[in-house]
Amino acid sequence: MRIKVDQVEERGFASDERPPLLVLFHIFRERRNLWMSQQSAAAKPSLQGVRIKARKRAVKASAKHEPDVFRDQIFKHLENAVTNKLVQAGSTLEFLKYADALFEILFVGGLLQPGGQYEDDGAPLSPFSLLNAKEPVDVADVKQYVEVMNKLIRRYKYLQRPLEESTLPNLFQYMNRWPEPQREKIAVAVGLLMAQGLASASCLQSLTKDHLVKNDLSANVLTLVFRAYLSMQPMEHLAGVLRRGGIRDLLVFFPENKRDDKVLDEHFRKAGLAQVAEWWTKRQYASLKEDVIKQLKSMLENGDSHSDIVAAIKAKLEEQPLPETELVSCIWHGLISSVEWSARQDQNEALALREINNFADIIEPFCNGPKTEVALINTVQVYCYEDTRIIKAFPQVLKVLYNKDCISDQAIIYWYQKGSKPQGRQHFLQATAPLVKFLQEQESEDEDEE
Repeated sequence: MRIKVDQVEERGFASDERPPLLVLFHIFRERRNLWMSQQSAAAKPSLQGVRIKARKRAVKASAKHEPDVFRDQIFKHLENAVTNKLVQAGSTLEFLKYADALFEILFVGGLLQPGGQYEDDGAPLSPFSLLNAKEPVDVADVKQYVEVMNKLIRRYKYLQRPLEESTLPNLFQYMNRWPEPQREKIAVAVGLLMAQGLASASCLQSLTKDHLVKNDLSANVLTLVFRAYLSMQPMEHLAGVLRRGGIRDLLVFFPENKRDDKVLDEHFRKAGLAQVAEWWTKRQYASLKEDVIKQLKSMLENGDSHSDIVAAIKAKLEEQPLPETELVSCIWHGLISSVEWSARQDQNEALALREINNFADIIEPFCNGPKTEVALINTVQVYCYEDTRIIKAFPQVLKVLYNKDCISDQAIIYWYQKGSKPQGRQHFLQATAPLVKFLQEQESEDEDEE
């Protein structure tokens, strides 16, 4: 913008005289403001017939939720070459928005209403769905349908969460509405999905609802899920998945009048899943052993007599039986954990021998046979290996238990020859060699006298 000569003269300067820089700046700002006000007053041009393009995110947020339209579109991709077409369809169809609809179509071939029924809109079922698998149900055949879901989820990771948090719980919730062959297909598919890490065991919580638990429906579905899972993974893997999924008690899947460990054991053994029954039994044993140890420590702290403690343990076993080999182990741990150890290491060995001699009469009533006695020796061996405060006193501990009739000479000799645990074996065998030699000589002398 050029400044005219007459504007300079108005400020009191001759045309040939150079004005100060500050005066020129004020003149420039006045002319600029005048020009901008004229421009804002003028009408702005507008484009006619031009559509301003909105952001994709804004369009999706305001779009109408139309699962039936999505269903019709996905059907076109399920006619041939299912896996490749589904993966390609994810670039054009909104899989995240319609994840539940997608998996309902893949599992049961159509959209479901609340209550588990198909939507009554006259639409045909999908040409591809899990319910089209062969009958009788074959795990290998169902695995082909699961592989389609596997590849789809591997490609679109965001689909896994709605599958395990929404779709599968919803399907399980209405399992009573499906015929038995279709229930079996869904259960087998879920077991395979869990075995491949595509679904969490938390989805099984829906099977604990009252309308499913009755008539053994939940227990039977759970059995199908476990059988399919164990066809791919070991029992230890399944146990970890159940723990992470919050499945703590399998009895809640059985009717209330059948919630008993024996019923559960018989059910899974009859179904050919002995490994599940054995795992559950061991798990229950571990829980019972913790209860026995807590009860022992509590009664010892309260100063109860040893006879009362023995009676309490026997009463506990009448309610929940525990193998004698497991029982003597938990009694030992409960008693030894009540010992208050000294800060001086040289005093702990004598302290341990004194305490063991004191509470040996609590262990003795439960040492009923060579197997139990060897189990007790192994328990002491492992304990001394893990707690080095009394590792050197191991032979003396065996002597105390032998003198108190908790273990026999035959049990000690058998343990020495072939019954010891691998933990610190070489050390303990060498340390007990003199004791074993003495017992063997004593035994041979008794035989000579006879």
